[in-house]
Amino acid sequence: MTLEVWLLFIAVSLAPAISPGPAVFLALSNTLKFGGRATIWSAAGNALGLFILGFGAALGLGTIMETSAIAFTVLKFIGAAYLIWLGIKTWRDKSGLIEEGQNTLPPQKHKLFSTALIVSLTNPKAIVVILALFPPFMSAEGSALFQATVLSATYAVLCFLNHLTIALMGGRLKNFMSSVKRIRLVRRVLGVTFVSFGALLASAQR
Repeated sequence: MTLEVWLLFIAVSLAPAISPGPAVFLALSNTLKFGGRATIWSAAGNALGLFILGFGAALGLGTIMETSAIAFTVLKFIGAAYLIWLGIKTWRDKSGLIEEGQNTLPPQKHKLFSTALIVSLTNPKAIVVILALFPPFMSAEGSALFQATVLSATYAVLCFLNHLTIALMGGRLKNFMSSVKRIRLVRRVLGVTFVSFGALLASAQR
């Protein structure tokens, strides 16, 4: 893989990396509710999930998903149920997103990490993006595993940086969310968004 090919991959990957999705809304929710430091842990979990999916693409996960209706269905409904659960939890959380200008006590680091990891790994759309991005930039002349490693690591880092940006905007987001009514509105919008993603995921077709 040449430097030019790698840079082109980065350019092409920017749009899907920053586009709204379950992981982005999870990062936004964590930033508003727990602060930027908590978001870093969820960002790391999401990045690891994307890196694993990259390896899965190299090892034939895409073929399994294409040929096995059972595998797709199981993964799809696990992801959908998890997103819907997050949405209901966010909607019903009476503590709000930011309370009196202070962060609420965040969950343990491993819980933030594992939640983002599960959201990433159980999202078939993330697999679709990876399977669409990787093949055009892989050469038959080189090691498929090595190329997939470079591409998956690059995409994971881009997504991590996007979530890090959200975390760094925490101060401005907090100022915007100084109103109790805004807190309630954003919490409910986030809750509905998670549920919507879950519903769309459940209705996704191979």
